[in-house]
Amino acid sequence: MEHKASVIENLAEVRAMIKRHKRNDTLFAVIGLCALMLGLITLMLLFWQLIADGYPKFTIDFLTEFPSRRAGQAGLLSAWVGSFLVMSVTFLTAVPVGVAAGLYLEEYAPKNWFTDLIEINVSNLAGVPSIIYGLLALGLFVYILDLGQSILTAGLTLGLLILPIVIVSTREAIRAIPVSIREAAYGVGATKWQVVYDHVFKYSYGGILTGVIIGMARALGETAPIITIGALTFIAFLPPSPITAEPPFLNFEWLSSGFTVMPIQMFNWLSRPDHAFHINAAATGALIIIVTLLMNGTAIWLRYKIRKNIKW
Repeated sequence: MEHKASVIENLAEVRAMIKRHKRNDTLFAVIGLCALMLGLITLMLLFWQLIADGYPKFTIDFLTEFPSRRAGQAGLLSAWVGSFLVMSVTFLTAVPVGVAAGLYLEEYAPKNWFTDLIEINVSNLAGVPSIIYGLLALGLFVYILDLGQSILTAGLTLGLLILPIVIVSTREAIRAIPVSIREAAYGVGATKWQVVYDHVFKYSYGGILTGVIIGMARALGETAPIITIGALTFIAFLPPSPITAEPPFLNFEWLSSGFTVMPIQMFNWLSRPDHAFHINAAATGALIIIVTLLMNGTAIWLRYKIRKNIKW
């Protein structure tokens, strides 16, 4: 009887403990949901305020006119063209190097202390403040390499900024591929390169692409490193066109041209005392957020689409 009473007592304690843990789990879930909703509601309110303030400037003229000292005539043409060109350089420099580095570290690099040191530094660089990259670029690209305050310098700077993000996302996407895929490929006589290119890279393409787009979305809104290297705050001309009507149909003079980008143009308008310029800044901020959301949404959609088509 004493043994039975002890078992019943222990069972009651276990049930009480399980009930307490479930209550704690529910409480944690509620707190987490409240924190999430607080952040989302705050973001939506701020976004709605930007749209409400900048709504009068949501016109074609705002995108096709140059900045002006008159707020009513000021546009965003040079800023969004500059952002596009800078992002092009960023993409062409950071993505190939980052993906190749991620593939090497995950598939080819020997596991030793030197590789571990590289991996630790790459992970740490992903959390370095962007202003540090701006100072590095100012000393290296502007003064040592004498690239000047140009589109090329800005693209290389932002390329360094997102390079750790691309490397980390590439490695995480590769790690998600089952080892059995590699073993099956080796089992039918595939070489190392065939395994990496035909199987590992193609199956991890969705995750890599997601990381690249998210990194580009971050670079689009960066201001500190671009200001540090000396981007212009007021520019009423466009860089030379990359494409010409005469052979060889390519022009690289735009790489050395002065520039501005949308975040800097927004900062410039916010620094003006005239409220009309603040309306322009609100419209610019709303456009930056919309483009960023579209890029992140595209990344999620592409990842889902690509993974859905994968047949293991």
